[in-house]
Amino acid sequence: MYDKELYEYKAQIVKAMAHPSRLMIIDALANNEVCVCKLQELVGGNISTVSRHLSVLKNAGIVSCRKEGLQVYYSLRVPCILNFFGCVDAVICEDAKRKQSASTVLSVK
Repeated sequence: MYDKELYEYKAQIVKAMAHPSRLMIIDALANNEVCVCKLQELVGGNISTVSRHLSVLKNAGIVSCRKEGLQVYYSLRVPCILNFFGCVDAVICEDAKRKQSASTVLSVK
């Protein structure tokens, strides 16, 4: 039997990642923690926008933070979330192959 609450929770996590800036942030946190100022440089925009993105990721349980003086550092709570990128890349690659194959067939005709 399917647990609807579990699927809703999974959807919340996926929705939290469903923004290019948030994906960039997750990727930037792949190897170590990063201060908000560096994430702002990466993403661009103002600090409040980056903070809002970080808040969404934190509320979904994807990132955690710690303060050191005036700086706030973020890290991935569960680095295995990066495996999701591998799956997304595989879909993109397969789609590119399919499009390439279709264009080859069309050019032969």
